[in-house]
Amino acid sequence: MITGVMPSDPIPSGLSLARRLERAEGVAGAQFVETRARVLPESGACWTEIAGTYAMFDGPASPITQTFGLGVFQMPSASDMDAIETFFFDRGAPANHEVSPLADRPLLPMLNERGYRPIELSDVMFLPLAHRPPAGAAPADLEVRLAESAELDVWADTAARGWAEVAEFSGVIHDLMRVSARRGTFSPFLALLDGRPIATGGLVIHEGVALMAGASTVPEFRHRGAQRSLYEERLLHAVRAGCDLAMVCTEPGSASQRNAVRNGFRVAYTRIKWSRFPSRRARGRRSG
Repeated sequence: MITGVMPSDPIPSGLSLARRLERAEGVAGAQFVETRARVLPESGACWTEIAGTYAMFDGPASPITQTFGLGVFQMPSASDMDAIETFFFDRGAPANHEVSPLADRPLLPMLNERGYRPIELSDVMFLPLAHRPPAGAAPADLEVRLAESAELDVWADTAARGWAEVAEFSGVIHDLMRVSARRGTFSPFLALLDGRPIATGGLVIHEGVALMAGASTVPEFRHRGAQRSLYEERLLHAVRAGCDLAMVCTEPGSASQRNAVRNGFRVAYTRIKWSRFPSRRARGRRSG
């Protein structure tokens, strides 16, 4: 299992900041696959650490199946990359890496030489929590609170309804949300309009970093202040837990990013996701 303590030093910048953010998201992913393995052992979900990189497997098509921190904690050697790729290829999955621009410079030519291609961009955003000004009051008809243990399926159902319009996640999102809600370190928040669940948000805390995740609003209830109130409640929860830093990862230019900016977050850096599938020769060796 993953443990850690909260640092007491001021918020660092540059590589030190990237290491805190990348590790927090890597830990959240590792905790997800630990939960998957616990509730569904036959899934084969697992994770490993190689050269400071967290590599996790949650099924060949799962968005959780990837690495975090590649080249940020140390530059991987060719044998390290072989081991990371074997972890994925032997499980029938592509090798996907979220790569920070603060990773070691030789990493990009290495990825190019090994046949990787860029497939996705994401902005890693952060917010120092010290002296953060209070937000305005939530709408009178809106209640935002932690979901109770008996409401985990309600939380997952509501989150999945908010993502139903995204075709690439339509077949897996409910399952992902159900597993997320059952992580012991995950704090699921619900927004209720006149007692009816309409939006969700989640929080994972690691060493003073509060990772915001699980944001979703049922389409017909958007633009009513639910996500703004969910941000505020989660940030208050993070401060009470002793966090000094919050983070969220968004698609550049998306509504999620605009929500984050309105709540004071700013971009730390933009990551590129690099992907490589195993060669036909390698697949043939494994199948034979």
